[in-house]
Amino acid sequence: MNSTISATTATSAQANNALAQLCQMTTVVADTGDLKAIQQFRPLDATTNPSLITAAASLPENVHLIEAAYEQARNEGLSGEPLLNRTIDILTVKLGIEILKLVEGRVSTEVDPNFSFNTEATISRALELLKLYEAEGINKDRVLIKIAATWQGIQAARYLEEQGIHCNLTLIFNLHQASACADAKVTLISPFVGRILDWYKKKENRDSYPIEQDPGVNSVKQIYNYYKQHGLKTQVMGASFRSSEQVLALAGCDLLTIAPSILQELQQRHEHIQPQLSAELAKQAEPVDYVELDEGRFEEFLNRDEMAYALLQAGIDGFIKARDQLSHQLRESFGIGEIKA
Repeated sequence: MNSTISATTATSAQANNALAQLCQMTTVVADTGDLKAIQQFRPLDATTNPSLITAAASLPENVHLIEAAYEQARNEGLSGEPLLNRTIDILTVKLGIEILKLVEGRVSTEVDPNFSFNTEATISRALELLKLYEAEGINKDRVLIKIAATWQGIQAARYLEEQGIHCNLTLIFNLHQASACADAKVTLISPFVGRILDWYKKKENRDSYPIEQDPGVNSVKQIYNYYKQHGLKTQVMGASFRSSEQVLALAGCDLLTIAPSILQELQQRHEHIQPQLSAELAKQAEPVDYVELDEGRFEEFLNRDEMAYALLQAGIDGFIKARDQLSHQLRESFGIGEIKA
């Protein structure tokens, strides 16, 4: 699935810039909830997460969406914590709908990260999000349900995919998570690049790595090659970039989700871009043995991988913190009282 950002954007910023070239070999996705940025770059798809939703909620132009979400939740007869949670879910969908007005493809909408280790709750909340979209006339095929790639989250995605609901498994930090996602036949995964680089820089007390040694880039390359070598249909969407160099090192990946600041940087680069990933190149790469996992082996491999274990938990904690920040903002804005234990 290849796409250009848009004819308008490519024309206005010279067709030979790095972004325009990248779009000829990779589906470029905007990693933002900022509607102005999405309108500027016109990506095929867009991804959001609790941090991006919280950031978007702080923008003055989105106040009307927050107020509408609160009124809708309150009209359901809710109060206290249930009212806050429902307001956040409705707001998340309303922002998703605004994004879908600006893109031709899909939006990724994340389930409450508090349920990352609860399969049943994740499924239930995912179905509620889809009901909100469908009530506004949005077909489920335009929504990717975004779930953290814990074992429990992957099993929730397995069930949802069996029901024809497409999922984006996020916070992928190693091959074993990626393998379990492919076994669950999820639509796509989001392996992180920048967070892996950050972890290794701190662990090894280094300021930088040559791009060919970048551990985040190489992790995504390994996953991509593994999928292509074994004929796995789940798509790979590289995420969490720190630089345009990291992005270009993964040119040819199925999808790449990129923040507006790096999209802007790519527009300003004009060197010739070569594909770094493809099904053909994967066949020529070092073979990666097929990995078969059950819950026990998944948890064993994850616990033995210090980086993946730490970053998965930190990512979930960070998304929970962002959702809590939005909850606090709503509590103050609408005078919603605390629930006493």
